[in-house]
Amino acid sequence: MPATTLQPKRTTKTTVVSRIGQLRQVVIPKEVFDALNLAEGDFLEVTAQNGCVAMKRKRLDDAGNTLTPAEALKVRHVEKQLKAGKTRPWPGVKHELGSVILPKTQ
Repeated sequence: MPATTLQPKRTTKTTVVSRIGQLRQVVIPKEVFDALNLAEGDFLEVTAQNGCVAMKRKRLDDAGNTLTPAEALKVRHVEKQLKAGKTRPWPGVKHELGSVILPKTQ
């Protein structure tokens, strides 16, 4: 079997000089901003190591928007039912739910 070598993904290096402002703010030059496909409001993780500063895009998730494993299982089950065409029209479901007497909560 012939050996295959994986070629690393080639990226272009963009280097521009920037200056630190009065409030320790650093402006990301347009060339770097565009090369990284950044957008206003994006979050960056800033790391200092061995005299170098690295910034990496960071996605923050709201804990309230994350599904529990049980919820994710329910979603996958419903998606499977939808793909199989096992759906019912809402008026019929609403009628069935309306006929059920729910206990009053105080």
